[in-house]
Amino acid sequence: MAQWLSPCKSAITAALRPKIIHSHGFSTTTSRRIMETTGFTENQLTVREAVSAICSQFPNTYWQEKDQLEQDPKEFHAALAKDGWLGIALPEEHGGSGLGISEATMMMQTITESGAGMAGAQSIHANVYATQPLARFGNREQLENTIPNIISGKWRTCFGVTEPNTGLDTLRLKTTATKLGDGGYSVTGQKIWITCAQVARKMMLLARTTPLEEVQKPSEGLSLFCIDLDRDAAGLDMRKIKKMGGRAVDANEVFFDGYRIGPETLIGAENQGFKIILHGMNAERCLLAGEALGLGYAALAKAAAYARERVVFQRPIGMNQSIAHPLADAYMKLEAAKLATYHAARLYDSSRSDKTIRQDAVGVAANSAKYLAAEAAFTACERAVMTHGGMGYAMEYDVERYLRECLVPRIAPVSREMIMNYISEKVLQLPRSY
Repeated sequence: MAQWLSPCKSAITAALRPKIIHSHGFSTTTSRRIMETTGFTENQLTVREAVSAICSQFPNTYWQEKDQLEQDPKEFHAALAKDGWLGIALPEEHGGSGLGISEATMMMQTITESGAGMAGAQSIHANVYATQPLARFGNREQLENTIPNIISGKWRTCFGVTEPNTGLDTLRLKTTATKLGDGGYSVTGQKIWITCAQVARKMMLLARTTPLEEVQKPSEGLSLFCIDLDRDAAGLDMRKIKKMGGRAVDANEVFFDGYRIGPETLIGAENQGFKIILHGMNAERCLLAGEALGLGYAALAKAAAYARERVVFQRPIGMNQSIAHPLADAYMKLEAAKLATYHAARLYDSSRSDKTIRQDAVGVAANSAKYLAAEAAFTACERAVMTHGGMGYAMEYDVERYLRECLVPRIAPVSREMIMNYISEKVLQLPRSY
C-alpha cells in the first residue's frame, strides 16, 4: 500500500492505525452495517473506515436540518477536503491520491450509507468525476492551477452538460461557444439541473463550437471548457430549482447570454469535447451505483432495526414473514447489485493499463451496475418506509428522506430506459430505437 500513502498521508496513515469510530446512531436505533465486505481489497476497506470516521461527525440530525432548510453542507465538504479525499481518483502529481474509481466508488457508497444520503454524495460528486477529463486532457496551466484548488476545497466545481430542450440527446445540445477575435469565446445558451452551481467557482462546460449542420457526425463540433462562474460578469444568470429530494444541495438553471470566456478555458482540442467527456461518463455511472447502494443499505438497516424493536400484538413485527421476506429480498438485490458495481469499477480501472479490456465492455458493465444499483436502492427505500408504517412518513426516522432521494440514481445521469436501449443495441445487437 506504500505506493499511495504520500498524497493523503494524514488521512490514510491515520486510517491504518487502530481507532474508535464514534457512531451517531439513527434517530431511534443504533446504526448497524449490513453489507458483506468479504472480497474487497485492503485499499477499499481502508477508505471505507477512514471516510466513515469523517461521516460519523455528521449525524442524521445534521442532514435532516440541511434538507429542511435547503442549506449547503459546506462543513461536510470542508471535512472531506481537509484530509484530501476530494482528490481520491486524481493523479499524485497534481496533489491527488492516485487511487482508482474502485476506491472512489467505495467512498461515495460510504457517504450515502452513513446517513448523509444523496445530498452528502452530491455535495462532492462533481469534484470527483467531472475532474477526470480535466486531469487527462487539460494543459499544464489548467492542471497546476485548477485541480489543486478543487482538491483542497478552495474551489468547487459543477458539470454543465444537460439542457432543457435536448435532455439525453447530448449530441444536439444548443449552447454555443462562438470564437472571438482574441481567441476567447462568447457563450450563449441554457443548462439545467446543474448541481452545486450556486456554490461552484468552476464549471466544466460542454458547448457547440461548430454548427451541427457543418459537421459530418453529431459527435463532432462540441468542445469542453473549464470556465469561471463569475456572478458579477455580464451574460450569466442562475436560478435555483425547488426539488423533491437532496434539498441540501442546489440544482439550477444556468443561462448564458454572450458570456465571455478566455482561450485558456478550452480543455483538449476544439471540437473534440464529446470524446473527452466520454472519459468521465463510465466513471460517473460507477460512482452513482455506489451512491445508490449506500442509500439502499442505510434504508434497509433502519428497517431491520425497527422491525426488531417495534412490538405489535405482543411480538416484534420482524417475526412476521410479510415484513421479513421483503426485507430479505431487498438485501439480496443490494448484494447482487454490489457485485455488479465493483466489477464495473474494477474493469474501468484495469482498462487504463490493460488494453485487452474493450471500452464497450466497460460501458456495458458500468451502465448495468448503475441500473441494478438504482433499482435495488429503490426497492430497499420503499420497503423501509412501509416497514415503519406511519412513522416511515415522519422526518425524524430518515427513511422518507431516503425514499425521496433514491429516485435520483434512477433518473440521472441517464434514465433506466436509455440504459436498456444501450444494452439492447450493444449486447443483444437489436436495432437501435432512438
